[in-house]
Amino acid sequence: MPAAGVEEAAAEDRVFAALANATRREVLRLLRERGPQPVQALADHFDMRRPSLSEHLKVLREAGLVSEQRSGRQRIYRLEAAPLAEVQDWLHPYERYWRERLKGLGDLLDRMPDDDRP
Repeated sequence: MPAAGVEEAAAEDRVFAALANATRREVLRLLRERGPQPVQALADHFDMRRPSLSEHLKVLREAGLVSEQRSGRQRIYRLEAAPLAEVQDWLHPYERYWRERLKGLGDLLDRMPDDDRP
């Protein structure tokens, strides 16, 4: 595999690894719904010590899913959704697979006679 392909695969692996954790998915949801937020505002949503949340934010930052901006003493985190397009691209064939399977099931059910017996 060419070096660029290895780097691309490693970046994709970081995104999937970041998304594998429920806390990190919740951080992304909060940033999506409420916009950029300081660490403390994010920390208020979780029952964990701030250093633990900082570790989650580091994983998200390294995966390119969030960016950090310093404003005085605060660190403001912002959602960076571009890497999620890679996940969507990866999932698309599976969505198509399940859509076809469910359509096949619907067609089968439509062909079955109705059973109106009590």
